[in-house]
Amino acid sequence: MLLLVPLFISFGQWQWNKASVKEDRQTLRDTRNGESAVHMPSTPADLELLRYRRVVARGSYEPEFQILVDNRIYREQAGYHVITPLRLEGSEMRVLVNRGWVPALADHSRWPRVATPAGVVEVSGVATVPGTRYLMLGPDSPNADGSGWQVVWQNLDLPRYQKVSKLSLQPVVIELAADSPSGGFAREWPRPDERIDRHIGYAFQWWGFAGATLIIWVVVNLRRQP
Repeated sequence: MLLLVPLFISFGQWQWNKASVKEDRQTLRDTRNGESAVHMPSTPADLELLRYRRVVARGSYEPEFQILVDNRIYREQAGYHVITPLRLEGSEMRVLVNRGWVPALADHSRWPRVATPAGVVEVSGVATVPGTRYLMLGPDSPNADGSGWQVVWQNLDLPRYQKVSKLSLQPVVIELAADSPSGGFAREWPRPDERIDRHIGYAFQWWGFAGATLIIWVVVNLRRQP
């Protein structure tokens, strides 16, 4: 029974650490939100220098390399996030832009057609870094357009995207600002510290299990004594 105590403590610490990471990221985002916006460079940028910075980028969307990230929820309705590469003006460098959420069709074997502005546009938003840990519910469905390009993805895997597209990419994704008119859809971006209370609650729950287990062990062994 005592072997469970360190296990429960470690589970609690794991949840506490997750809460701490989210809190640190929210603090960084709040700090950088108060700083002036920077222009997206046309040369490879340092990920950490851009993380959560307000950015402005000018260039042309390339809808032929656009993807729809599946299973995104907006106001309790299922849909997709529209991810479109923006070719930076005067450069071969691209940056992915999350243009927001669109609803899924009733027939999930089909995907919505979304309009993309042509020509040069200026986008503004926040530079974010896609997660590297996510749940995969099997391989992506074979939802390809006439060119063979995989349109629907379960998650935005930046290294995989760069590999299959063969595009030069910045290491961040721009979450299009709510007031940016550059081809955006529904946008209510989650805070980095979203659900932090749940992680803290789970931490204390696991530590409570550890304490209860220790108390039960003490009581049981005291009763066994003659």
